[in-house]
Amino acid sequence: MKIRIPYPPLLLSGFLIFCAETVARAADAAPAYDTGDTAWMLTSSSFVLLMTPGLALFYGGLVHRKNVLSILMQCFMAMCLVSILWVTLGYTLAFGTDQGGWIGGMDYLFLRGMEQPNSLAPTIPHIVFMAFQMKFAIIAPALIIGAFAERIKFSAFCVFTIFWSLLIYSPICHWVWGGGFLGKDGALDFAGGAVVHISAGVAALAAALVVGKRKSHPSPPHNLPIAILGAGLLWFGWFGFNGGSALGANALAGNALVTTHVATAVAGLTWALMDWYFHKKPTTLGMISGVVAGLVAITPAAGFVTPMSAIWIGMASAILCWFMVTVVKAKLGYDDTLDAFGVHGIGGIVGSLLTGLFATSLINPLVTHTPAEQFLIQIKATFIPALFSFVGSVILFLVIDKIMGLRVPEQDERIGLDLTQHKENAYTSAD
Repeated sequence: MKIRIPYPPLLLSGFLIFCAETVARAADAAPAYDTGDTAWMLTSSSFVLLMTPGLALFYGGLVHRKNVLSILMQCFMAMCLVSILWVTLGYTLAFGTDQGGWIGGMDYLFLRGMEQPNSLAPTIPHIVFMAFQMKFAIIAPALIIGAFAERIKFSAFCVFTIFWSLLIYSPICHWVWGGGFLGKDGALDFAGGAVVHISAGVAALAAALVVGKRKSHPSPPHNLPIAILGAGLLWFGWFGFNGGSALGANALAGNALVTTHVATAVAGLTWALMDWYFHKKPTTLGMISGVVAGLVAITPAAGFVTPMSAIWIGMASAILCWFMVTVVKAKLGYDDTLDAFGVHGIGGIVGSLLTGLFATSLINPLVTHTPAEQFLIQIKATFIPALFSFVGSVILFLVIDKIMGLRVPEQDERIGLDLTQHKENAYTSAD
């Protein structure tokens, strides 16, 4: 009996049909990501990462020359520590399946499940969204450095950063962005007013109160040009911070970029004018402080308000932060070394509350409440994270102080942390 072999063209056509069906099934199974959105989010992630070295230069230029390396070291250690914490545990605590509105589940422990699309950013790969959020988690504890600069042990800083990131930052992030109770209540926080700046700012106040004042006499900034460079890098990186929070290359990202720039320019100008009027001279330090205050305040509002509203937010942030830094801090006597609370805490609170007044559905359809209703929601979304971060940070500082001590010895503080904590000098003289 002869076996009939199909005509070769039939074999070829059948094989091609099989291949086409296989490719089609694979295409149906794979998410269809937008390349433009993905490219923008990769770029924004890089911008936001640059902000922490920018912060290192900003803070580093403002401290005494004997402590500049300690500031840079703390910022870079935050980049390393928090990155590892985020990919292992922090991300899933923030963005895992909601557990009663308070914390995320273990869905993404050790980054498992990254091949699945993310409902919060469906047009980009899940791992890109994770990486973008990682950069926010990095800079938040780095901001707190400004409050205890020049007097805290490096080991104590590392331990605090680990526990603050996991026990305070990740839960607040979940409450607002990860499906938690504040987000469900309608809280608006476009790029981290409460999640990053309020949480870090009030933790900075806790640090200033628990750690106490510096023993050595506070000195003028040792290198303002370095601080100015740092402020410029922060301004540049903030376009990714806020623009990237649109989670795509779209009109909302464009609006966030413009509102960010406008509010920042107004705040820098306003602070300089206030220095000029009340202190008779406009100062460079004042202007860059105003710039950072404007960047902070517009963060929660950038994707919800118009550029004209951004003018008022920038102006309000400069006025209130200037008053806190130059008047209130002096009267109360706490030593917030680099005004982390005065700028980030107060600026974040101002921006979060004014988001409720100025947010409009013309910019973002997520705005569904009247200004009065949204303002009440924002009060809750502002002060619950603030209270949680403040109390939690006080407890962390007290526990760490009890176990290992927070402060360096007075003699080490007078010598400087660069030598006593790291055996290095930022500046050396020629032989």
